Amino acid sequence: SNNLIMVDRKALKNPNGLILGTPGSGKSFSAKREIANAFLVSNDDIIICDPEAEYTALVMRLNGQVIKISPSSTQYINPMDINLNYADDDNPLGMKSDFILSLCELIMGARDGMEPEEKSVIDRCLPLVYQKYLNDPKPENMPILGDLYDCLREQKERQAQRIATALEIYVNGSLRVFNHQTNVELDNRLICFDIKELGKQLKKLGMLIVQDAVWGRVTANRSAGKSTRYYADEFHLLLKEEQTAAYSVEIWKRFRKWGGIPTALTQNVKDLLASPEVSNIFENSDFVYMLNQANGD
Repeated sequence: SNNLIMVDRKALKNPNGLILGTPGSGKSFSAKREIANAFLVSNDDIIICDPEAEYTALVMRLNGQVIKISPSSTQYINPMDINLNYADDDNPLGMKSDFILSLCELIMGARDGMEPEEKSVIDRCLPLVYQKYLNDPKPENMPILGDLYDCLREQKERQAQRIATALEIYVNGSLRVFNHQTNVELDNRLICFDIKELGKQLKKLGMLIVQDAVWGRVTANRSAGKSTRYYADEFHLLLKEEQTAAYSVEIWKRFRKWGGIPTALTQNVKDLLASPEVSNIFENSDFVYMLNQANGD
């Protein structure tokens, strides 16, 4: 009919969404149009993970906040951040440890994942690292990656030393952008994480850390009765590594219950069907926006 077709994603069985299409078919534009619409007609918070620095102009126009994360920037996000609403039960640390394990696996580049002994060592260190904050939850007691590194160095197992050595470049070395307390206020309704300058080595890590920061916001918003929309551009970068893919699938399943509305932008349907686990993202999305598709897809 050539009339506009409008859909309220919150009225669907689940609001999770995918925007699929070949490069240049209008994925980012579709997301921007929806973001502008959601910003104007709802009170939802909107967070964007922007690996190509495409959303800055729109976010600035709507008086949002752009957080530029790069090896040379002075804006920091602490991957160790946790809030006391982080999990459903009284154990926020249990879920945070999932994220820290994914992060360490990605850093270590273990093709078959980490050994059970390595996971146990990290799991033993986390309660020690977070003890001060959980006893007295004020911002200055929040641990950073360096605290986990120090705790690992104190353990006697060789596995602990291996993990610590892998972490060293991110703690004391040239990639220490994630070894700082968060120094940006994350209280704007519209936030864009610009990670374009992170470079190949850090980009997947950056996307994983942004995803965790979004989860922190989703959990805080749930207690305030507010929805949180999350747009992840270039989503295929997260699906390439087993660890980041598994964590993303977990987020996809968990978001709806907590009032989160995630949207992934990616080029190929093939990426989403690459493994039975990742195809869960496809199956758990009631909103699929298909633009121009490649022949194979």
